[in-house]
Amino acid sequence: MNIPKHVAIILDGNGRWAKAKGMPRNLGHKQGAKNVEIICEEAYKMGIEYLTVYAFSTENWERPKDEVDALMSLLRNYLKTCIKTADKNNMRVRIIGDVSRLDDDLIKSIAELEEHTKVNTGLKFNIALNYGSQDEMLRAMNKIFKDMETGVIEKGPVTKELFESYLDTKGIPDPDLLIRTSGEQRLSNFLLWQLAYSEFYFANVHWPDFTKEELTKAIESFNLRKRRFGKVDEE
Repeated sequence: MNIPKHVAIILDGNGRWAKAKGMPRNLGHKQGAKNVEIICEEAYKMGIEYLTVYAFSTENWERPKDEVDALMSLLRNYLKTCIKTADKNNMRVRIIGDVSRLDDDLIKSIAELEEHTKVNTGLKFNIALNYGSQDEMLRAMNKIFKDMETGVIEKGPVTKELFESYLDTKGIPDPDLLIRTSGEQRLSNFLLWQLAYSEFYFANVHWPDFTKEELTKAIESFNLRKRRFGKVDEE
């Protein structure tokens, strides 16, 4: 089976999973966080090199304050244990998104996690926090214009290569496969530039119920696709 090098996942359905079981939405998020660790391990065993998950979007700030506070608390706890988990699984962790809006202690924890795991050679695990693709592209363009004005780079046309070097995903290959759980079929402002030639798979299970078997189904579906990148099939 052809294993995709980079898989991106929109972790959808935590709240609906909890509601269906008569539990508070926050418990769904906790279960979802536990499942992230399980899928990271399974993905690496399958031979996936890069895994990128959509954990908190720029639009998620508009959720009820108690839910946002609970998500930030969950993030704090996750970051505390993530170094131990990363060491156990030889996992390198990188955060994409505008972390400047997060609290100082979270920013510090993120920096420590990235620094500590940068020598690990296993799964490259990317977590999108306060991430929105439109925001990412605007930040990239504004930084390019600023660097041109200050002489950091020469003024001139913005090429694909230059633009990509200013994105949060600099140095990360584009995803081969995007998975979205919970049956929804939209991108929700996630990796719009990077997903230009990716294959999409929509799983009809909520994220806490997404298992190794579900991941295998997604990869099997990926294997049925013909990836031509704009080329015509040869006779």
